[in-house]
Order: sequence, then C-alpha cells, then structure tokens
Amino acid sequence: MSSTTGLLLQEVEAYCRGAGIAESTFGRQAVNDGKLCSRLRAGKNITLETAQRVRDFIRLQQPQPADLPDSAASGGSKKSISGSKQMKHVTDDRPFRFYDNRQKYLAFVNTCNEKWKVAQRATQELTHLRPSPPALRLFDAGVGDSTVLSHVMRAMHRRFPTIPFFIVGKEVSLEDVRLTLEKLPDRFIEHPASVIIVTNLYYAEAPWLMPNDVAKAAALNWLEVPLQGDSAHEFGEQLRGLDKDLVDGWQVKANEQSGNPMYVRPSVLVMFREDHRFLLDDVIPRRGRAAGGDYDLVLASQPWRARMNADFKVKHVLAPLTKSLRPGGRLLTAQSAGNDPGLELVRKIWPDEDPFQVDRHELIKTLKEYLGHSAQNYNFNAGSDAKSIIRYYMHTLPTEISAAIGTSTLFAAWNAAIYVGQIEDERLDPVLSSGKYLDATAEVLQQHNGIWFNDETFVVSRKRDI
Repeated sequence: MSSTTGLLLQEVEAYCRGAGIAESTFGRQAVNDGKLCSRLRAGKNITLETAQRVRDFIRLQQPQPADLPDSAASGGSKKSISGSKQMKHVTDDRPFRFYDNRQKYLAFVNTCNEKWKVAQRATQELTHLRPSPPALRLFDAGVGDSTVLSHVMRAMHRRFPTIPFFIVGKEVSLEDVRLTLEKLPDRFIEHPASVIIVTNLYYAEAPWLMPNDVAKAAALNWLEVPLQGDSAHEFGEQLRGLDKDLVDGWQVKANEQSGNPMYVRPSVLVMFREDHRFLLDDVIPRRGRAAGGDYDLVLASQPWRARMNADFKVKHVLAPLTKSLRPGGRLLTAQSAGNDPGLELVRKIWPDEDPFQVDRHELIKTLKEYLGHSAQNYNFNAGSDAKSIIRYYMHTLPTEISAAIGTSTLFAAWNAAIYVGQIEDERLDPVLSSGKYLDATAEVLQQHNGIWFNDETFVVSRKRDI
C-alpha cells in the first residue's frame, strides 16, 4: 500500500469511527463508491481529484466551533460524542503503539533513508572489532525489516570474508520476521559460513537465547533449519516454507497495562547451510546450552519508545545489551533526537509536543549509575554533536518541492513526521478531519526545500582484558 492510499485510508477510518457509519456508506456518500475502502486496502491507487473529494467531504461533515458546546469550543473538559467513540475504539480494545502500525512503518521506511544512514554508521564500528574464534558475533536488538542488518552483513563480509559469522536478531513482529527471511538467501550465498538466528525473546533474554523463567525455558520453541542446496533460490524456497512454524512461534499478546506486545511462546530460529555444518560445529548453538552473549558488536537502533524515561530504557534495554558484550565488544545505539523540520511540523499542530526528552548524555549517566562498580569495565562515548548526529531525509525529486506540492509528497512527509514523533492515533483523528495538517506540511517542505530528521548515536565498549 502506498503512503498516499495508506494515509487517506486512515483519515476515512477515523471519520467512520467518529461518525458511527459503515465504510461502504461513507464511500457512497463521498464519491459514490461503496467499495472505496476495500480498494484502498487492496493497494489500489486513486486519482488526486478523488482523494481531494474524500478530504473535502470529511471536512464539510465536521462540526464547526460555533456548533459545539461552549466548553468544547474553548477547550473545556467535555468531549463530543464522536471524540468519545474514537477514544474508546483505540484504548479499550487494543492499546495503540506507534511502531505496531504497519502502514505508517512501511510508508516511513520506503520514503526515508534512515535505515541506510544507520547502517553506514554501524559499518564504521567494524574497524574497531578484533573477533576471536570460533566466529565474529553480532546481535541486532530489533531487526525490523532487516534493512540495517543486511547492509551491515555485506560490510562484514567485505572486511572479514573468511571468518564465520554468528548473528542473532531480536524481533517480535511476525511480519518483520518474514521480511527478514526474504533477505537471507543471498547472504548465505555470499558468506556461506554463517549461522543466523532470529528470536522473539525479551532484551534481557535474547542475547543469551534463553528465557529467564524456568518454565518458559522448558517450553522454549527451538527451530533448527539446516538449509539444503547451494543456490539462493533453493534457500529462499526452504525459508518460505517455514511460514506455518513462524505463525505458531511468533504469536503475541498485549500487556494488559502498557499494551506492549509479549510473546506467547518463546522461540528461537537457527539457520545455517547444511554443507557447512562441519565447519560451523563450534558456532551452531544447541538448545539448553548457553550459546549467546560475548558479542563483538551489538546494534540498538530505535529500540524503545522515545517517551519512556531513562530508568526504563536502561534497565530493560541498555543494561542487558551492555552486559552481553565480550572484551573489546561495542554497543552502538541510535535514537531520534529532534531539533529538525520533522519536529517543527509536529509542533505546528501540537505546539507543546516534546517527544525526545531523554538524550544520549542522560542515558549514559543513568547507565553508569545502574552498572555501579562494574561501570569501570566499560568506556562510554557520547561524542560531539558533529560526530553523533545522523541526518536523514525523505526522498523527493528535485521538482517536487514547488508552489504546488503533490498530494503524495505531502502525505509521505506528514506520515514521516508523525511516525518519528510517535503520535498516537487517537490524537490524529481530529487533526486528520480538519485538513490543516496538509497546509502545515506544505509550509515546512517549502521552507526547508524538503524534510529531514536527526538521530543521535553513542557507543558503549567493554574494555579489553589485559
């Protein structure tokens, strides 16, 4: 689904929830097409004229300030009926978490080059690695669609072409695991001496491939896949054949308090080439035997919600990852930093929005305190802003930013800004109905001749044994 149709569908869904009407009814009333929403979900494109007619219809149906009770028009505590319905739909049944929204995620990944920029930064760390037998060990703390990991693996092969790889990726999303498996066949061809593992365990468990709870450890779903053949096509067919096992092993449930996804069944998927089993005998992990930890490189790109406090981020993510490093190992962390046109756009709609309150300096300070006496075993490098900040852009053609910016470009820029700013759906509903967000987006794009965002990075390294 393109970013244009995806965001338009969100507007329609928000309106239908608030108005309490069926999507087919909306389609007939707005553009005389009862199957409008089903076409959008199927990825069908529509003309800019039709998209504008849909937005105009939604805007005309919204009550104006003069039609609302005084308290609502002045920002009082009373809520409109439609607003109550919207909030109930989002929060009562399924708590919303911005990074579980596939439409926003895929639109962002396909229109912005953040993944490539983070991968470029990660490859710089390879020059500092001194791997020791039997393998170079890498842990990716949040694989996503595997764009960053696949880039880094290519760079690893270039620098260490003859060293076996032990690579672990943590990912709780079934959809992202599927996308990851699609990228692996070529990696097994270029670097056949690879053991690649995907797991849904928590951050405090995944580096060691073992649940902390005894009962969960006993129920661990351990899948070993020795790939047969010697071509990427053969490997791809075998990996696609795992879908039933993935559906069973990557089921999730929502935490009743936070809405965060939790695994139903702890799972570990181990993949390697059968014709390299003998060579990789000391690298392939065995169920029930400690096999993780001691990593040369750990990547943690956007591993948390920005609004979480420093204590949470350190206790549940940074501290376990730091402890998984071997002597000389390095942990590279990247997170959104703000102070960019993306945040400027968000603040045009929500002036007081401040999603990036915990910077790298506070995280490092909290991590040192949490580690206590053992902090002396590590080096903490926040770096200067010039070295730490990564700037990435939304892709646009040279002629796209003009006096009249295309609707698809506006939708893509808006989606990127609210995705990076982590704006929840219930806050978007009234904004999408007004149409003012497109004017704000156009203004920011024209002012900056595009839109870009800042990430900040920092490195924690374990000191080498003397």
